Amino acid sequence: MQFNSLQFLMFFPVVCLLYYIIPHRFRYLFLLACSYYFYMNWNPEYGLLILTSTVLTYSSGLLIESANKIADEKCWRQRKKLYVAVSFVSNLSILFSFKYYGFAADTAAKAFGPLNVEVQFPVFDVVLPVGISFYTFQALSYTMDVYRGEIYAERNFFKYALFVSFFPQLVAGPIERSKNLLIQINERHRFDFNRVRSGLLLMLYGYFQKVVLSEYLALAVDGVYDSYAERTGFQLLAATVLFAFQIYCDFGSYSNIAIGAARVMGFRLMENFNTPYFAGSVADFWRRWHISLSSWFRDYLYIPLGGNRKGKLRKYFNLMIVFLTSGLWHGASWHCVVWGA
Repeated sequence: MQFNSLQFLMFFPVVCLLYYIIPHRFRYLFLLACSYYFYMNWNPEYGLLILTSTVLTYSSGLLIESANKIADEKCWRQRKKLYVAVSFVSNLSILFSFKYYGFAADTAAKAFGPLNVEVQFPVFDVVLPVGISFYTFQALSYTMDVYRGEIYAERNFFKYALFVSFFPQLVAGPIERSKNLLIQINERHRFDFNRVRSGLLLMLYGYFQKVVLSEYLALAVDGVYDSYAERTGFQLLAATVLFAFQIYCDFGSYSNIAIGAARVMGFRLMENFNTPYFAGSVADFWRRWHISLSSWFRDYLYIPLGGNRKGKLRKYFNLMIVFLTSGLWHGASWHCVVWGA
């Protein structure tokens, strides 16, 4: 179910109406059911996939917290690292199987080509699950937060399942942190006219970005790119500048609709774009563009690798790892890897 579909425009008002009518103690169960319905509209079978990721990370959180009760410090540290490793390996293996297996198999087969060695890998004809990168990273951040002792493990499985599958930000982010979203699930959200109006206006702005700005910019850009060999340098440059605004409006629109939809129901999602094209430097740009992803890589990859604490050479190495990973996250292809580099 896409945000700009008639189905969602019918789905969302009904959900909001019932959400405020239902007693507070049942609301998280209602939102969980709505979130799975929203996600399974693409492919019902992939409901099992997000459920598997949820069970794995929920269990890892409980196991990590239970390891703190072990008296032997060396033992509990090893246990916690083991549980984190199992959570990451299992979840990333699922992500690899659905998103990167075909790319890896094709790359390996081509690598053996010059050696006249024919290698055949099993072919899996699967459709990439919508939003799998987003909810996988969100679930893994919960595992790390529990490991670091920044939050307590959630005991209620259904509340945790809602954190992973919350429908406004499930498909295209923002990638939320457990320290923000999971806590809000327990809050009592009362109807507030000003907050609802603010959320609806933000959604309206998101729809304007998507349906009007992005679509009309795409017509101009595609008209040039589809016949680039016949175009002048100025036309190509103009199309590239317009494409920068097209991709911003396209992605930013989903974030605004998600944040606005969550706000209507009383939830506060993190900002995902902060006027990125007004950045004063490349580093400043990455603090403003897709903030939830860039900050995820900073907190859960760059800093654990050592950040800038181990000398200049190690800092640049860590940055390269982060951006190569970011490129691969955006797509299973070599041009995405090169873009990251």
